[in-house]
Amino acid sequence: MTTKQFFTGFKTGMKNFGENMSAIVNSILLSIVYFIGIGITAFFAKIKKKNFLDKEISLKRKSYWNDLNLTKKKIEEYYKQF
Repeated sequence: MTTKQFFTGFKTGMKNFGENMSAIVNSILLSIVYFIGIGITAFFAKIKKKNFLDKEISLKRKSYWNDLNLTKKKIEEYYKQF
């Protein structure tokens, strides 16, 4: 085995090792962030009995669209707001 083959194999092995380690570390870190961020939000939402989605089905309603309350500001204030 020549030194060129050794270093080529070493480079390929280190590249594969780095890619595998980055996949593992990223999965662990993103899982921690997800469970802390979503878990804490869900925990406090359940304590306060907050529903983020209206899931109640009513046969009396014609539509489930919510009306926008545009009377709080003048309509001109909504133009070019971004």
